[in-house]
Amino acid sequence: QLELITPFQLYFNPELIFKHFQIWRLITNYLFFGPVGFNFLFNMIFLYRYCRMLEEGSFRGRTADFVFMFLFGGLLMTLFGLFVNLVFLGQAFTIMLVYVWSRRNPYVRMNFFGLLIFQAPFLPWVLMGFSLLLGNSIIVDLLGIAVGHIYFFLEDVFPNQPGGGRLLKTPSVLKAIFDTQEDDPNYNPLPEERPGGFAWGEGQRLGG
Repeated sequence: QLELITPFQLYFNPELIFKHFQIWRLITNYLFFGPVGFNFLFNMIFLYRYCRMLEEGSFRGRTADFVFMFLFGGLLMTLFGLFVNLVFLGQAFTIMLVYVWSRRNPYVRMNFFGLLIFQAPFLPWVLMGFSLLLGNSIIVDLLGIAVGHIYFFLEDVFPNQPGGGRLLKTPSVLKAIFDTQEDDPNYNPLPEERPGGFAWGEGQRLGG
């Protein structure tokens, strides 16, 4: 925004990454959400909100696993990015977080702008439809949904299937770095079913 750098120095370009060794593009393409405007604020709010609810909910006390989800999702998106014409993957990463949260909280009812009421698993698809109405490409949303589903299946579904097992194991080096501190027993996390604060996506558990 200060024009100290330009998006051309940040975007995902495999040729510049692998032939000219501009390795920083593997990270910076996730950090640019366009100029300040509705789309930028929309992504910032959802990224903060669902990242926080995952961290304080299903990943509570599992910081290393949380970081590993980031790395796994980022790696998959980067690999898929080699085959699709996407230059920034930050929005796909946001949709991935939304997808994982929504599948882990299937009974939460969502209120989208006061117009639609639905259960949480439909939220990524509603966001994709909203993005389509705004004239944006849905490829980035589909990529986020696909990566989120792969992670959810490998982490939550496949281990519980007959003959299944955990294929995703957090490296011990991440556990040594992030899981060294003990949890504060007096800490009261934000309930996942009560995100609050914003009318689009406000959730309530069924029967509650």
